[in-house]
Amino acid sequence: EKSSVPRTMESGPTPNEAAGGAAAIETTPLTQFPNNTYWLTRIFFLRMLSLVYLVAFTVAYHQNPGLLGEDGLLPVRLHLDGLARHFGVPSEYQVNKQAFQHAPSLLWFVDRSSLDSTMQMVTVLGAALSFYVMVRGAANMVLMFVLWILYQTVVNVGQRWYSFGWESQLLETGFLAIFCCPVWTISRIPPKTKTPWVVIWGFRWLIFRIMLGAGLIKLRGDQCWRDLTCMYYHYETQPVPNPLSWYLHWSPKQFHHFETLVNHFVEVPAAFFVFLPRPSRTIGGLIQIGFQVTLIISGNLSFLNWLTLLPPIWCLDDKFLQYFFLPSIKRRALGAEQYQATVHNGPPRLIVQPLRRFFTVRNITNLALASLLGWLSVPVVCYHTVYSQ
Repeated sequence: EKSSVPRTMESGPTPNEAAGGAAAIETTPLTQFPNNTYWLTRIFFLRMLSLVYLVAFTVAYHQNPGLLGEDGLLPVRLHLDGLARHFGVPSEYQVNKQAFQHAPSLLWFVDRSSLDSTMQMVTVLGAALSFYVMVRGAANMVLMFVLWILYQTVVNVGQRWYSFGWESQLLETGFLAIFCCPVWTISRIPPKTKTPWVVIWGFRWLIFRIMLGAGLIKLRGDQCWRDLTCMYYHYETQPVPNPLSWYLHWSPKQFHHFETLVNHFVEVPAAFFVFLPRPSRTIGGLIQIGFQVTLIISGNLSFLNWLTLLPPIWCLDDKFLQYFFLPSIKRRALGAEQYQATVHNGPPRLIVQPLRRFFTVRNITNLALASLLGWLSVPVVCYHTVYSQ
């Protein structure tokens, strides 16, 4: 992203400084990553998120004709026609504010007779873009915004078939992911664009809300969670048990008691680990990821658990993830971090330079996003602290 500050006002590296920094990187051991940098984390996260997007769009491609198609169980055309009548939309190809707010979707602007083919085109385009991001390990804000809009287009007219928690969770995760990328540049390591702090903490706040909410619902809900007997029945009542579920179901009762205790630990006290300093935060992230992997192995909830292990990835910094990346990528990440340190720690050439650095479009966007997340979190916090079943 290009700086809005004229070259004479920048505190970035001079050619000599840049050359010295490049030489330093060439001689810096690859194991010397500083704490709390997230260049490699972003690559890993984008690949995993795009994999979930790819699965979601592929599932929609195969299932939408039977669920939402013209001959499906709940045709989208009838749904949109009903909303148009309810909100007083005058004619086809038009939509008023009330109808669009109720079901924001690009399908409002499509000929009703071609809804089936348009929905399939949306899912194919979404799957293709997801595959590109997964292979590339990089994206920009525009690309991630398009993926988010395409999935919104399907979910918001999906009626009861898209009313489960993982659809809204994927949309929230995808929305935050828009802001972790450069605006235009598509690069695994864009040296001028670090992952903003608000995105990193936004994802940690997301996994905290998910896990603590799940834990409190259990503790306030059925008695079996408090007397540690719920796992007696979990494996035979979960959606589509897998082959391992049979063996887990017939485990000794003491094992089921232990499982329930572990569940309570992971979802309530361990959820707070994501706010602690490193290395406690790293341990907390690994606990949450390991818990989701266990659920994937022992059951089948579509892509829900794959999706839920994405936010705690942001508890793992480059120093932890470096062992899973090629040396060339690690050198580029180290170079980008040194570039950022040179730019932001160098002596300002004008007294107004610190103010110019602060009042950039990116910083203002980050503050606006943080305010939005705070405002939307108020009812969630009130619900968890006041509500009791």
